[in-house]
Amino acid sequence: MQNPFYRFTVKVTGLLAITFVLHLGFLKLFEQPLFENKIVLSYIVNLLLVIGVFGLLYILRNKYKSQLGFLFLAGSVLKFTIFFIVFYPIYKQDEDVSKLEFAAFFIPYATGLILETLSLSKWLNEIDQ
Repeated sequence: MQNPFYRFTVKVTGLLAITFVLHLGFLKLFEQPLFENKIVLSYIVNLLLVIGVFGLLYILRNKYKSQLGFLFLAGSVLKFTIFFIVFYPIYKQDEDVSKLEFAAFFIPYATGLILETLSLSKWLNEIDQ
């Protein structure tokens, strides 16, 4: 059986790459600037955070089995903290966070969160058996 962390890393990297291409496709379709709003940085940061949180949970799975849910929530708090430190000041420079700026952060965040939640749920169910 393949390592769950390795499988997850491959899945999330592939899914975020596909999401990034689709995101750029929609921006092009609607004649919006492709590489503004720190979109590349947002996808990279979200990818690293999702892999990092999942990896940390994987490392701590035996020692803190009953607290993994709380650790997962702490990972979400970390992601939002990074957003407010790195992206929010940039997006707020003009006193307004536009829909494109919000989407540049939220689409990779939501994509990673969904896959992370599904993978963790499946993985935890396997641990309990």
